Amino acid sequence: MKIDLTPLYASTVGFDRFGSLLDAALSADRQGAGYPPYDIERVEENEYNISIAVAGFRESEIDVQVENGVLTISGKKEAAKKDTQYLHKGIATRSFERKFNLADHVEVHAARLDNGLLEVSLVREIPEAMKPRRIPVGTSQPAIERTAA
Repeated sequence: MKIDLTPLYASTVGFDRFGSLLDAALSADRQGAGYPPYDIERVEENEYNISIAVAGFRESEIDVQVENGVLTISGKKEAAKKDTQYLHKGIATRSFERKFNLADHVEVHAARLDNGLLEVSLVREIPEAMKPRRIPVGTSQPAIERTAA
């Protein structure tokens, strides 16, 4: 499925990446999309929390990485003991990988494992230069002088 975002680009600037993110989300491989289950929670205006059910995994078996605006959480279970004989094995401990695209200025603040839940705290920290500011309108010469090249 391809969505035409051309009308959006006519009235916005700098959202070029949005189209590719939307395409990637729509064409993502949905196989195994339900494992492990997770929640995304908005804690405050600029704070988020991702909770992933990772029962049976140790801290050493979970990897959390951020690269180029993508949060990747993966788990690889160590080999089980060979002498264990299960009558029923219903706890899923298979390897997994989850990816989350992060918006600009969203940073991973912390990650902790507690009672089988991996909690990843995210914070959007907008740089001072990006925050709204009032620009005075005047009739005099601008403070920056332009030189002819």
